[in-house]
Amino acid sequence: MNLFNVYPINPINIVKASGSTVWDAEGNEYLDLYGGHAVISIGHTHPYYVESLTNQLSKIGFYSNSVEIPIQQRLAEQLGEVSGKEDYTLFLCNSGAEANENALKLASFHNGRKKIIAFSKSFHGRTSLAVAVTDNPNIVAAVNQTDNVVFLPFNDEEALSNVFADCGEEICAVIIEGIQGVGGIREASIPFLKLIRSLCDQYGSVFIADSVQCGYGRTGDFYSHDYAGIYADIYSMAKGMGNGFPIGGIAIAPKFKASFGLLGTTFGGNHLACAAALAVLEIIKQDNLLQNAAQVGSYLIGELEKFDKVMDVRGRGLMIGIDLPEELSTVKKDLLLKNRIFTGEAKPNVIRILPALNITKEIADRFLTALDERLKA
Repeated sequence: MNLFNVYPINPINIVKASGSTVWDAEGNEYLDLYGGHAVISIGHTHPYYVESLTNQLSKIGFYSNSVEIPIQQRLAEQLGEVSGKEDYTLFLCNSGAEANENALKLASFHNGRKKIIAFSKSFHGRTSLAVAVTDNPNIVAAVNQTDNVVFLPFNDEEALSNVFADCGEEICAVIIEGIQGVGGIREASIPFLKLIRSLCDQYGSVFIADSVQCGYGRTGDFYSHDYAGIYADIYSMAKGMGNGFPIGGIAIAPKFKASFGLLGTTFGGNHLACAAALAVLEIIKQDNLLQNAAQVGSYLIGELEKFDKVMDVRGRGLMIGIDLPEELSTVKKDLLLKNRIFTGEAKPNVIRILPALNITKEIADRFLTALDERLKA
């Protein structure tokens, strides 16, 4: 049996990792400033993280949610404290797509409505309803298509207001990334997020803050939407939550009422996943990684804005997009093959920087030197 060939793969076999450094099978060293789509939040193989997982696995790795799992409650309490959402409740699952599926489903259970507002260039996942609210027809199968989703221009306050004025009583939820990742590191404006909050309050709709990639401290705020000084009704999260171990979740405002069977999962919230997520939060808290993300990110953005050939620099904290002209479309590939630096991309020519939250200014400078070299090549 062969693998189903759906991934364009770089011919590099990574066999070892530590912090922001990875090594291939030939012993070549690479700088990792992408972390596998913003998954590596506290650095590869962090000693405390490895110890926490090892200790948990030596006791029990899994049992279902049919028994008490006290580490789930410890995770919820720590998440509430670090995120500043202590009066919210937590439902645990396995991935960002699953988190968004449950967020949308819970919203519909709450108000009994079907219509969902999403935005241009959005990405919310690849499963049923998550992909239906994703603005990419190439990954939406016929069975996923639904008339219940309305796509609006991103950051267009007039378009949003008009839709609510026309059919506000039918709108179940508005789902939005605080900063779009796949969409090119485009940030939702503060007035736009405040308008969503106001309209959802006015019409009884649910505000879902997709924080799968842009959350978990990446921007210097725990959830990137926090920058606007508003509270969403549901926050979805995953990627950086487990530092590579599969885990996702939704933080749920107090107005939602739980009942047995309303949501469910087999693997979500298992002992090992919770140990991983708890270790991540403890390290974020102890090492002041929100502050570090804000400071190093601000430094990187400031330095990147000085490059003449860079058309635009977008983002906040350690979620950065570098917009390059078409003639420099090979820079991302050259950074990997010539400078051995992993970065990401968003089409057509945006380099995405999504490093671990504990990177140093020295690591940032290594990248800036390499980028300067590539832009002058």
